[in-house]
Amino acid sequence: MSHDLRSLRLALLSGAVALIAGPVLAQTPPAGQPAKPPAAPAGKPAAAAPATIKDPVVAIVNGQQIRLSELEIAQQSLPQQYRSMPLQAVFPALLERIIDSKLVVQEGKKTKTNEDPAFKKRMAFVEEQVLQDFWIQREISRLVTLEKIQQKYQERLKSMPPEEEVHARHILVATEDEAKAIIAELKKGTPFDKIAKEKSTDKASGAEGGDLGWFKKSDMVKEFADAAFALKKDQTSETPTKTQFGYHVIKIDDRRTAPPPALEELSDQIREELAREAVTAQLDKIRAGSKIEKFNIDGTKVEAAPAAPAAPAATPAKPAAPAQPPK
Repeated sequence: MSHDLRSLRLALLSGAVALIAGPVLAQTPPAGQPAKPPAAPAGKPAAAAPATIKDPVVAIVNGQQIRLSELEIAQQSLPQQYRSMPLQAVFPALLERIIDSKLVVQEGKKTKTNEDPAFKKRMAFVEEQVLQDFWIQREISRLVTLEKIQQKYQERLKSMPPEEEVHARHILVATEDEAKAIIAELKKGTPFDKIAKEKSTDKASGAEGGDLGWFKKSDMVKEFADAAFALKKDQTSETPTKTQFGYHVIKIDDRRTAPPPALEELSDQIREELAREAVTAQLDKIRAGSKIEKFNIDGTKVEAAPAAPAAPAATPAKPAAPAQPPK
């Protein structure tokens, strides 16, 4: 299977996991959980109901209860900006949406819409989608362990060569003459941070005395990075550096070898990578043990590609003419 087809297959399998399987799994009760609390012993008064019910009824539509957990699941199908909000913030609108949904479902059952062949076909497809999403989530939970993430992290660090960083300041102005005048002023002893606060057009760093913090060469535009990394610790540029933003006067406060990224910085990326590898490996294993037949878009059988014609036998070379005797 080509790399592009493998990626597409995995994308199709994984696309709905975050929106469906994750929230649904989060709501799945543990195995063996009783459906109802045990009844109070005969002859004893029932205990008072707790002040807060874990999954309260939030509406009743024609006798059908809607519980809070349904809204929690429904919230995960909303756009990202609403999924990250507290449920209380979207509760009124989401409840109305669920009520409307229940009314439509009830009406659909009255009119036997659920017995329509097209409905049953769509329902079977949806069931398969949810089933595959559950399977993917559970396989990821089983195969992508903290130990494997840490192992992959150590491997990643070995492949990342040490990289130098500088801690720099700059003063940005509009013209070369302004930059040259600032360099002359610095040579007279005026503090760098004082001029940065007063004259730099980069107001964010200027307020901090021109401080840009630590950065790697690849973090900055080429002209600025080349000039900054050519300077030594405590050195200030002798000439202005021109970039698309204007003219810079640069000072290097310190240099160091960049510390490696922490596990927390790479864990999400590593987990996603391991998840792709794990699910793909499982799918390949399942495919290897399955019988799969493919057909053309019109349902006709795929014809086997004709075998390449055998190469003709090599024509024997003509014997070389005998050498003529010298005259």
